[in-house]
Amino acid sequence: MYTFSNKLKTFSIILVVLGVLGVGYGFMTSHKSLEEVEHLLAEEAHHGHGGHGDEAAHHSTEASHGEDAHSDDHHFAHDESSGHAEVDEHTKHIKHVQHQIANRPWAALYVAAFFFMMIALGCLAFYAIQIASQAGWSPVLFRVMEGITAYLLPGAIIVLLIAIASGTIGHYNLFIWMDPDVVAHDKLIQGKSGWLNLTGFAIRGIIFISGWCLYRHFSRKFSIAQDTAEDKSNFKKSFRISAAFLVFFIYTESMMSWDWIMSVDPHWFSTLFGWYVFASMFVSGITVIALISIYLKSRGYLDFVNENHLHDVAKFMFAMSIFWTYLWFSQFMLIWYSNIPEEVTYFVSRFNDYKLPFLGMVVLNFVFPILMLMNADYKRIPWFVVMTGLVILFGHYIDIFNMIMPATVGDRWFIGIPEIGSILLFAGLFIFVVFTALTKAPLLVKGYPLRKESEDFHY
Repeated sequence: MYTFSNKLKTFSIILVVLGVLGVGYGFMTSHKSLEEVEHLLAEEAHHGHGGHGDEAAHHSTEASHGEDAHSDDHHFAHDESSGHAEVDEHTKHIKHVQHQIANRPWAALYVAAFFFMMIALGCLAFYAIQIASQAGWSPVLFRVMEGITAYLLPGAIIVLLIAIASGTIGHYNLFIWMDPDVVAHDKLIQGKSGWLNLTGFAIRGIIFISGWCLYRHFSRKFSIAQDTAEDKSNFKKSFRISAAFLVFFIYTESMMSWDWIMSVDPHWFSTLFGWYVFASMFVSGITVIALISIYLKSRGYLDFVNENHLHDVAKFMFAMSIFWTYLWFSQFMLIWYSNIPEEVTYFVSRFNDYKLPFLGMVVLNFVFPILMLMNADYKRIPWFVVMTGLVILFGHYIDIFNMIMPATVGDRWFIGIPEIGSILLFAGLFIFVVFTALTKAPLLVKGYPLRKESEDFHY
């Protein structure tokens, strides 16, 4: 049995405390008056910082974030006088920037919450695939996967609550379609209101979370029961529910990606988006399996896991990094080539204001993994896999960052205290929940029919 060390437990609690302080600081400093925002813009225009203050950057941001701009437009009556029009435009811009600054801690919290939730969900999908395919190499890693998926219930609930809170107790900080004033003046969002409404959003979220967590509960229950069973009935039950879950997962994961991520840009859509998010969560989940397995083995646990198991997990990390790149390029290239205005605005805003993270994540998520993990021998070196895995996880955090931030904070982005605090908060919570779950059952699935094959796995 695994014992959660006091050092690691204390470390996770410290992360949570530091994270709470960082998030709290972000919220406290995000509420600025119109005078403060105007002074900030004047300083930026004077010093030329980041292009935030100049008119070109303003217009490119307004064009690419038309949804946010709508939230202010209806407050101002049209005036034929050019002087009044200029004043109105200036005031609208200040209010727009004020709203973006207020959005930042919400967006930072949401990005980190979703990132750690998707690790657990990606791991659950990988676990179900292993059982449904009756893979012979992976059963020795099942308890690690079950430990990681323990985070799914609290993690997914937190994501849903942040999303709903941002449109209720917040001032529509993430999803502008939750703002009735915006919907009243936006025919495109009105056309999608049958799907994009708070009640439907909440109900669908509850259905998603319930389905995922019910599968996790019963698969875990059957897995533990199989340890002491004299027949294979629990194994057969796990096989059946895993096959059914994968069908449910394919549909709900896509709908979740539309609701929880794509709808921050309600004027834009991509038919590839569900697969794209899936690739990101799948490779992140597999990477964390590798990292936790290596950690446990270094602490004297998982003696039955050998370098061949590590090689196969790293091989999945490599393959899914390639798959993610294929989907990223397919989505980007087709939209860029067709050059349809309502589609390209998504990428225009990211090129204008997020060039470094947008292009940098391609290096982190594709170039780095393919160079590091192409050699079969490197996949068997624990410290090498850990180093590559940490880069991959950072790259996919930036991926989620690029999905959420442009539509919520525009060119006001920065990786500072709110973002780092949010990462620390959910990293600490993730470590605490996962490693607590690992203490609840033996780290080897003793009664699993393919256990012996997995223990003897070699090339």
